Amino acid sequence: MWIGTLHSGRCALEYPKIAVHRSFLGPIVISTFASSTGNPLFLLSFRQRNELATVVERAGWAPIAARRMDKAERRFILSGARIAVVDSRGAFDDGLAAIRILADPVEANAAALLVLVSKTDVARIDQVLAAGATHYLASPFGDQELIQTLRFVDRYTVRVGGRYQHAAARVAPETVRQTWKLDRGAGQVALNPSLTALLDVSLVEEGSILWPDFLQLLGEKAGEEAGRALDKLTGNGQPTAFAHDLPGASHERMVHHLTLDEDGKTVRAWVELPDEETDHRNISESDYLTGVGDVHSAHQWIDTQLGAERGDGPKLALLLISLHRFERINQAYGSATGDAVLQGMARRIERLIFAMPMRAKLVARLAGAEFAIGLAPSVSLEEAEFAARQLVGVLEKPFITDDQVIRLKTRCGIVTSEDGDENAAAVMRRASVALAEARDGETHPIRVFGKDEEGQAERDSQLEIDLRHALDRDEIEILYQPQVSITSGKIVGVEALARWQHPVFGELGAIALFAAAERSDYLIELSQHVQKKAVETAMGWPSALAGLRLSVNVTAADMAEEDFVDRFSEMVDDAGFDHATLTVEVTESGLIEDLGIAAECLAELRASKFRVAIDDFGTGYSSLAYLKTLPLDYLKIDQRLSQDITGSARDRIVVTGVIEMARSLGLSVIAEGVETEEQLSLLAEQGCELYQGYLCAPPVDIPALEALVAGHN
Repeated sequence: MWIGTLHSGRCALEYPKIAVHRSFLGPIVISTFASSTGNPLFLLSFRQRNELATVVERAGWAPIAARRMDKAERRFILSGARIAVVDSRGAFDDGLAAIRILADPVEANAAALLVLVSKTDVARIDQVLAAGATHYLASPFGDQELIQTLRFVDRYTVRVGGRYQHAAARVAPETVRQTWKLDRGAGQVALNPSLTALLDVSLVEEGSILWPDFLQLLGEKAGEEAGRALDKLTGNGQPTAFAHDLPGASHERMVHHLTLDEDGKTVRAWVELPDEETDHRNISESDYLTGVGDVHSAHQWIDTQLGAERGDGPKLALLLISLHRFERINQAYGSATGDAVLQGMARRIERLIFAMPMRAKLVARLAGAEFAIGLAPSVSLEEAEFAARQLVGVLEKPFITDDQVIRLKTRCGIVTSEDGDENAAAVMRRASVALAEARDGETHPIRVFGKDEEGQAERDSQLEIDLRHALDRDEIEILYQPQVSITSGKIVGVEALARWQHPVFGELGAIALFAAAERSDYLIELSQHVQKKAVETAMGWPSALAGLRLSVNVTAADMAEEDFVDRFSEMVDDAGFDHATLTVEVTESGLIEDLGIAAECLAELRASKFRVAIDDFGTGYSSLAYLKTLPLDYLKIDQRLSQDITGSARDRIVVTGVIEMARSLGLSVIAEGVETEEQLSLLAEQGCELYQGYLCAPPVDIPALEALVAGHN
């Protein structure tokens, strides 16, 4: 096993390189000592996602696990994790690509990036360093060794990366000498001599004063702000700040940056005295390459603005802007040219931003080609978007360096501060999500991330985590929606649909479930779980339901698995279910990528006596190709098409044409989403044979289904 920390221009690490080699892999030990933090951990593994997720979860972390790079940057940021793990074993090139995607958001959000590498790839560790990793662990290693490595990395994020999130608390500018600390038990505030002199305090005996007297010194409004800040600090332990006018000088501002000791007994503060025209250049930390602020100063500036007393409107707007695919500049022209471009970019941003009328402004380089621009106070979203458009226009003008003309594309994410923003990390995280979404898009270079979207994103992220536990605990239930013969009115079959009673979000249907599964790379696991449970449950149906045909859904991801047909058939056989009474429904929009593989799979299923339906016909892009290529028994027209039968003349022509085409190909037609007698009557006239929808019943449990069958049949 090789364990190492990596050092580059990205960040200076405190730990020396540690290298230990073992020639064998000992027995796997699952640690029962849980991480004290219970923090989220982002994990990307192309081959061993589930195994690694289980290990880290048992050690006390909450893994957000992925096995594809899709949306990896966004998922990492939304997870709130301070550790990202990329497992490159057996997929080194894919691992390098993932490191490059994650490196900048990892650094900008004060996190660490641990890379797992195969023993044979240790010689290429310099590429891992260049891509932006902070730590690595080389195989062979056991579970316990991985856990201990993660604990070292976690400590690194607290000691080094934590300075980014807590810069205001841990790194005061050299020019600031005023400090105080509060003993919460005794209620005593100790002021250093500089602050004592500044406040002209005569009540202080031996450098201390009672907390109520200290608040009185600051003034009534300041006392209220201090009380709220202290409540926030002691409530969540996160650094915070409050601001007020210097007593006796309304034009001078004081900002108190607060942090809580680990024992929770002592509050420490340093006092910043910014000039009225303060901008980022008054702060001691600056980026070594461009001379603008660095990530430390960005966090400090944001915390200062959040702690300031403002009127109506957001306290600040934060823009994160990056050069799109900047790594290609370094590859094509060399790092010297790349550095010159970054320096030129910084100058252009400064010239534009410092010409704007806002009183407080920030320009900082966070990582790579990513810059933060802050505007305060009381900046509206419209003003922030205007600034972003100007920035994009300025930065996309050609750069000329060493006789090279370089044209760049930029991406920008925008947020404004919200009432619930407690510190810089919260604002920076939302801005990082906005930038990630701007990078994902090809047409719109500017993305605004609002509070509503943050709530939805957090909900989505929580669902992804909870879904894995729901699968492990068998919490996904199966409901059945009847399929009715139009000619006889009898219920002849049912479609099995997944339902999950989430403890917070309530009942979630198949659409929400499968969307969460796709985002979290658990689509196949969920699909297989639902298929297996539906078939096994159907085997236990009461006799009144024994004659019904069961339909289960299959995804394109299922069919992409090499052993899909064999696995599916084996699952049905193990349950003892009759192939001839089972229909496989394939969602049309998922088949577009490879019709050939889909056709082979469906032909094999039909050869095994299963019937095959194409689901949601009319929602995809290659419907006619599907009908021409795929071996089918049923065509299920989408709810929107079914309901169009009562629409305009043009709508009816389309629906009628689809039904006639299906019947000409020898397919039975099932109409989904039928809600009215008028729809049913018109569909019957056109030759539709079966329907399902709320006209008969919504998805129901087994007792309700039994009652429905008794009533219809």
